Amino acid sequence: MFALQLPQLTRQVLGTDLPVLGEVLRDGVNLAVWQRSLPLHIADFASALLAQGEPLAQSMTLELPREDSEPNLTGLLEQYADLPGQNAFLADVAWLVRIFACLLDARTVGLRLRALDKAMCPRFHVDQVPLRLITSYAGAGSEWLEAAAMPRQWPGQAALDEPDERLIRRLQAGDVALAKGEKWQGNEGRGLIHRSPQPPAGQRRLLLTLDWLA
Repeated sequence: MFALQLPQLTRQVLGTDLPVLGEVLRDGVNLAVWQRSLPLHIADFASALLAQGEPLAQSMTLELPREDSEPNLTGLLEQYADLPGQNAFLADVAWLVRIFACLLDARTVGLRLRALDKAMCPRFHVDQVPLRLITSYAGAGSEWLEAAAMPRQWPGQAALDEPDERLIRRLQAGDVALAKGEKWQGNEGRGLIHRSPQPPAGQRRLLLTLDWLA
């Protein structure tokens, strides 16, 4: 007699303590969110940076050959060294890189930091990556859907129809999200369905993403 194989449910885990991020390593979990409150001086720096009104799109590949390696962020936001809180902001970014790398035993991490005044990916989609860290230091947070909120047209692709507004979940500024994509082994067809938000007119968001490269 053969045992009935039931489809694995996909779920998301949210919590106010840092260890919640480790839940993303569990089978069936495609999103873990640490709902943190940003320290005021870091939030103030992010707001002051956006108030400059300047374009910002920086990326770097960070090599972390050992578990205790300190990420080299030389050059990141160097043009804002005169803004109060810059050192604290960079220390927070470095800390998130170390957490991300330690969780995955990653040796190479891709970092992108951008100031956005419009939705970068306005349609709901899934990412073709293993795992991505997403956090908004200021402005609107990313939007996501529970698995049942939108059917998929084919494995790894979300339907493009706009879902009911009541089904859209939103991250808040300061939240740290770990989102599984289609390239996570065993997560094929269950990548997190998400999109970039459209900031209100005249507002921008400061978005940090980290990708597991190796």
